[in-house]
Amino acid sequence: MLMAHPAVLRNLLEEYDTLRILHAENGSPEVQQRMDDLAYTLCVSTGTRDIDSALVAARHQLPGARPENDSLLTA
Repeated sequence: MLMAHPAVLRNLLEEYDTLRILHAENGSPEVQQRMDDLAYTLCVSTGTRDIDSALVAARHQLPGARPENDSLLTA
């Protein structure tokens, strides 16, 4: 599988997170389409099928990410 450049992933994540924080899903059709486009691009870039998985995968592909998935570890 091809891997997206970390800078591309970082930009996609930042834009998606910004729109989500601003509740853009309730905005204009153009803004909603941009969120859909970002979600699709993140899924394709990470080889996932849903935005939640894509966000986790993208963050783990960035430099400095933890090598293991700590969400599976017990406390």
